[in-house]
Amino acid sequence: MSGGREPGFGIYIHWPFCAAKCPYCDFNSHVRHQKPDQARYAAAFARELETIAARTPGRSVSSIFLGGGTPSLMEPATVGAILESVAAHWSLDANLEVTLEANPSSVEAERFRGYRAAGVNRVSLGVQALNDRDLKFLGRLHNVEDAMRAIGLARDIFPRLSFDLIYARPGQSAEAWTAELKTAIGYAADHLSLYQLTIEPETPFFALHAAGKLKIPGEEEAATLYQVTQDVCDAAGLPAYEISNHAAPGAECRHNLVYWRYGEYAGIGPGAHGRLVGTDGRHATVNERKPEAWLEKVESWGDGMISDDLLTSEEEGDEMLLMGLRLAEGIDLGRYRALAGRGLDPSRLSDLVAHGMVEKTPNDYVRATRAGFFVLDAVVADLAA
Repeated sequence: MSGGREPGFGIYIHWPFCAAKCPYCDFNSHVRHQKPDQARYAAAFARELETIAARTPGRSVSSIFLGGGTPSLMEPATVGAILESVAAHWSLDANLEVTLEANPSSVEAERFRGYRAAGVNRVSLGVQALNDRDLKFLGRLHNVEDAMRAIGLARDIFPRLSFDLIYARPGQSAEAWTAELKTAIGYAADHLSLYQLTIEPETPFFALHAAGKLKIPGEEEAATLYQVTQDVCDAAGLPAYEISNHAAPGAECRHNLVYWRYGEYAGIGPGAHGRLVGTDGRHATVNERKPEAWLEKVESWGDGMISDDLLTSEEEGDEMLLMGLRLAEGIDLGRYRALAGRGLDPSRLSDLVAHGMVEKTPNDYVRATRAGFFVLDAVVADLAA
């Protein structure tokens, strides 16, 4: 790739358990009354890592991301065992990024030093809001005091820190979001993930919204809040490098760049997705979602896959568009042509440029404009047609 933007090789580890299910969440997360057998799960992660390593020899791991669910429910020893398994099968990049998602409850925050000793060097905190009323509305188990304590601990212990906030909450004004965002930036080190609240099918919020009991900001109000987000973060030196992620230059999440630059990554754990490149092309892998079924499958067969599909050139091109246009840098048109076996339709591209939705750059990239970001699904659909 041009411009030193090699995607790298990443490993995603999915810990599927949560203490409670948030009403807006449609991720593969599960609440269990009995604590899972962490030693058994660690052994299964190691087994699946061994299986995937046999398919991906010679790779150097540039990033590891422990996501969920709530990975901060893992004991530090479990995290350490997983990271040791990765190191046993691949070489590790000198600048390896190891991210762990964490909830800011006080019990979990006390484990931070153990995670750091195990090899975690970046934490992503699920803060979500900086007022107790909205935290309760979002179903979070922490309050603002817990969040501030966790942020402070993370800043002291880990080299890199990010935290998430959700905006476009019911009744949220542009003025209130501006103030909250400025407060957040005062606590953030160099990275923030800022997501607009969306109503996802098969969640409690979906049912409430359908019944008229939950009202979120309309399209125009959401557009204003999105613009506020860009303006406040730009002014603070945290521009958007991806549609929902803001960072100081050089502090971007390396693991997520693997996805958005359409790199190769292994998906390990219940419900995890992967993209593995073999001699015959790129494979899309999907694991069994239910934790107990995944566990039994790995113990019996060495992996938890329920599908392992070879992608066509057209599918690769479409995925690269879908992921790459989320980035402020956009996509490398030369690489797109190599993957898709064709270029973008010149007339469609020209039309989107004329309408201010995308722009071409001198280094043969195409990227969405700020206006294009707000209707990105439509832009991608138009280019992929």
